[in-house]
Amino acid sequence: MSDFLDWVDRLPWVLAILACLTLGLAPFVPEPHLVEKLRMLAQGSLRRPLDIFDLLLHAAPFLVLLAKIALTLRPAP
Repeated sequence: MSDFLDWVDRLPWVLAILACLTLGLAPFVPEPHLVEKLRMLAQGSLRRPLDIFDLLLHAAPFLVLLAKIALTLRPAP
């Protein structure tokens, strides 16, 4: 886990944000895939393994960005 956190800490902000805007939100038309999959999850219709994998794939950049924000805001030891 420490290796992952070190990697996230070294990851440039621009790259993390760019990943969220491209992979995280693609395709943009008619709506971002992540929005569609989150709506399916809320409705209880996210059942197919491909849809679950798709949700994880499009959410991954946002999870990395959240980890980077958390590491930046953590109190200094």
